[in-house]
Amino acid sequence: MNKILPNLYYQVSLENPQLHLFQITLTINNWGDKQLELKMPVWTPGSYLVREYARHLQDFNVINEDTQDILLWEKISKNCWQINTENISNIVVKYQIYANDLTVRTNHLDSTHGYFNGAALFFYIPEYQNIPLTISIIPPQPDWQVTTSLLKIGNHTFSADCFDTLVDSPFEIGTHKISNFVVLDKPHQWVIWGQGNIQEEEIIKDTKAIIETEAKLFGDLPYEDYFFLLHLSGSGFGGLEHKNCCVLNYPRFGFKKKDKYNRFIQLVAHEFFHLWNVKRIRPKELETFDYSQENYTSSLWFCEGTTSYYDILIPYRAKIYNRQVMFDLISKDITQYLFTPGRNIQPLRESSFDAWIKLYRRDTYSNNNQISYYLKGQFISLFLDLLIRKNTEGKKSLDDVMAQMWVRFGVDEIGYTEKELKEVIEEVAQTDLTEFWDLYLNSTTELPFNEYLRPFGLKVEGKKAKNTYPYLGIILQKEGCLEKISFVDANSPAGKVGIEAGDELLAIDGFRVNADLLTERLQDYQVNDVIAVTIFHQEELKTLEVTLGDILPSSYQLKIMDKLTKSQKFLLNNWLGLDE
Repeated sequence: MNKILPNLYYQVSLENPQLHLFQITLTINNWGDKQLELKMPVWTPGSYLVREYARHLQDFNVINEDTQDILLWEKISKNCWQINTENISNIVVKYQIYANDLTVRTNHLDSTHGYFNGAALFFYIPEYQNIPLTISIIPPQPDWQVTTSLLKIGNHTFSADCFDTLVDSPFEIGTHKISNFVVLDKPHQWVIWGQGNIQEEEIIKDTKAIIETEAKLFGDLPYEDYFFLLHLSGSGFGGLEHKNCCVLNYPRFGFKKKDKYNRFIQLVAHEFFHLWNVKRIRPKELETFDYSQENYTSSLWFCEGTTSYYDILIPYRAKIYNRQVMFDLISKDITQYLFTPGRNIQPLRESSFDAWIKLYRRDTYSNNNQISYYLKGQFISLFLDLLIRKNTEGKKSLDDVMAQMWVRFGVDEIGYTEKELKEVIEEVAQTDLTEFWDLYLNSTTELPFNEYLRPFGLKVEGKKAKNTYPYLGIILQKEGCLEKISFVDANSPAGKVGIEAGDELLAIDGFRVNADLLTERLQDYQVNDVIAVTIFHQEELKTLEVTLGDILPSSYQLKIMDKLTKSQKFLLNNWLGLDE
């Protein structure tokens, strides 16, 4: 005899939005068990940090829908509520969620709009995660509209085939602006909340080019319609991918200057690329989601790092910016990588696995002991692309890896193992990558940029500042009237004598110094000079002798070599096409 499944119906009210409280009612009909356990997710897919969404929940109560009697309940863990439901089949759960955090992975409600991410708002019943749900929205004003990727079944009423789909379908509720456009015969939208200097026509034109370029790589668009939800904020930045949409947060006045606009376009290309890589092509460990705890995988370097590689490459292919801009963007990332001491401490595979406790939990020491899997993963993907093109004389590339991963794993959403990912890349590269894996994923071997770039007529060069100075190893920032040290390279001259982040810098050789004058003061010294650095360390006045180190490059630049061989020209054009 088949068990009767319960009916789940959510109602979300935005009454008095200025209070930042979503009011949620969950009605459960046809319940047949003695106890009901409701769990609140602790994280959301695509953002690998336990965010403890239950901390924003308040005013939890439960009644018997038939008798209106209050039901007994007990909170049995940080995110689990247990309710006594013996002989009760119709249950109403009410609670509120405080929502005043405008990021792509949380909730925000005020007098201008309501936005929520399903994982941060809704309960799930562990044994019934795969049954359909209905969601109704009650806006505070009649002119507020509702945008979501869920199937609309009534006025402000939507259905989800399971809890995963609900989590994967964010809601924007308000008077946001919607701009419709069509790409490859499929409808798309830009959904924009907030004011700024955004130029919609330019963004739509460039978005079309990105969509067409990425669709060409994978062969098709795996959806019926898609929207880009953009929150224009004061200084926020971020994106979160979903199967049929993405959510972006960007500074409201970050669209006029070309470098800021290019950064935004990279964000668009990145999140759109995720609709294949991550939302459908994903590691075995993320094939099904456990919303109650961390979901560890060592493949985030491929999920995010490879996507980061393509978010620079795709706008170039789409002719949104030229080759020099692309080189400058890669150069900026190489500089960041080579200026991060943690690259010598944390292997890439470990960086992926430890995302939950490190990448999103940064502190003043983080750059000393960790490296971003976004950043290093980007360069490993670059190396793999160049290696494949060189080995196959330009007949194959990382594009072929992505296309094969899509066919083998993405179309049917079958999670891949680390071994299967390596095998697909080896098959396309026509070589054993065991040594490559050991060097660049499992160890902290320095990345040999020029070794991989040289066959393509490219090189990375360190650039010296116009006015050079010996290395001290600190980053100084003004905090009010204080000159605070925000970072110390642990292996630098400053780090070796015990200067720490948080110390207040007062003087060098007895003379006051500040953030604006530090480099100028250091120009008066030579390598190996000993200087007296005076600081307040935990409110204790100290003067420490520091021996200055070698002069370091101020940045690194990706450049084309002076004279290219016929082979180098061929491979360079194979990778990037003819420069226009």
